[in-house]
Amino acid sequence: MTLLWIAIAVLLLPALWLLVSPLRKARAVHDQQSDFEANDTYAEQNVAIFKRRLASLEAAHERGDIDATRLDEDRLELERSLLEDTAFRERQPLKSPSAGRLAVPLVMVAVVVASIVWYQQEGAEGDLELYAVQQEVQNDPDGSLAMYIERMEEQAERQPNNPNVWSALFSIYRETGQMPQAVNALERLIEIEGRLPPLLAQLAQLRFFMANRELTDDVQSLVDETLAQDPRQPTVLGLLGINAFDNGDYAQAIDHWRRAIASIEDPATVSSLREGIRIAQEQLGVAPDTVASEGVRVTVSLDESLTDRVNGDATVFITARDKEGELPPLAVVQTQVSELPKTVVLDDSVAMSPQATISQVQEARIVVRVSPSGQAMPQPGDLFGNLESVSIGPVEESNATEVVINRVFE
Repeated sequence: MTLLWIAIAVLLLPALWLLVSPLRKARAVHDQQSDFEANDTYAEQNVAIFKRRLASLEAAHERGDIDATRLDEDRLELERSLLEDTAFRERQPLKSPSAGRLAVPLVMVAVVVASIVWYQQEGAEGDLELYAVQQEVQNDPDGSLAMYIERMEEQAERQPNNPNVWSALFSIYRETGQMPQAVNALERLIEIEGRLPPLLAQLAQLRFFMANRELTDDVQSLVDETLAQDPRQPTVLGLLGINAFDNGDYAQAIDHWRRAIASIEDPATVSSLREGIRIAQEQLGVAPDTVASEGVRVTVSLDESLTDRVNGDATVFITARDKEGELPPLAVVQTQVSELPKTVVLDDSVAMSPQATISQVQEARIVVRVSPSGQAMPQPGDLFGNLESVSIGPVEESNATEVVINRVFE
């Protein structure tokens, strides 16, 4: 922690230097301003300009260019302008260059105090203490997991509102099989962070296994609350899959696990769920390739007003893309206009790349394009239709999404 405060002090030094810097220049600035005011000829210049303009008016009057009334009006206007130009030149006496010096140290102290208070409220001092504890245990020749747990529990008493303390304790307790302590740590984390779906899902999972894989009323309540916020929460879906499998409902288990896989990025977890799906398929006596896959069923049709614009042999590209547009096409199917309307399935079997599949996303954007030239890149005159958001899930015969080709690409 000493290094932290040294770093804060080093960062404050430039700010304090900027506050002190004007004091060092105060005497020079004061002398320059005094010299300027002492030698200022602005008023004399205004008077000289007034005299020239007045002489010009009198000469114009003598030539007969203006009458006496006009001369008086213009002379009055010149006099008024002269008064306005010289009135504000009355200056207040300059203050001493040492005036206000006392305020600077006060401001410097206020800056330092405000910075320290702000960091204590918003900074990561507590997290640095957690890191220091971890390093201390790792570098201690007698360091052990028990020592680490003891030190983290001490930090929990010192930092009861730091979510990172309870998150770390929860992970340690769970990995070491201390389930009651893990539940307590997770419940405290939920109190701090709020009832977020991932936290509720982990609590439901813990209590589910502590109840010998029984879906108790308490677990069911947590499951319902989680799914109400996030219907595709993978931890809860995995839990429901286990419960269905234990009850012999293998088709339901497969459905839950497939939906869970669509939201999981960890390869080990995905592999474990796929193995569970394989076993459930064996119990059902169903070949793996006949089980419903993750994707979407799409029915494509052509608007009647555009039928005269394309031939029957024009290529139709039916594409699924991620909503953010950051990945390659997730699934692509080609057909022809003559075959429309047509229903196709967009799933992992028609992916362009193993690294970008439709089962990786929860929602996709469906784009259908008619290309008379057969080119993969859009061309002016192509026809298209699209849906901005379609939910991805197990493909079912009765769940087809309709897309109408009703626009022209300009």
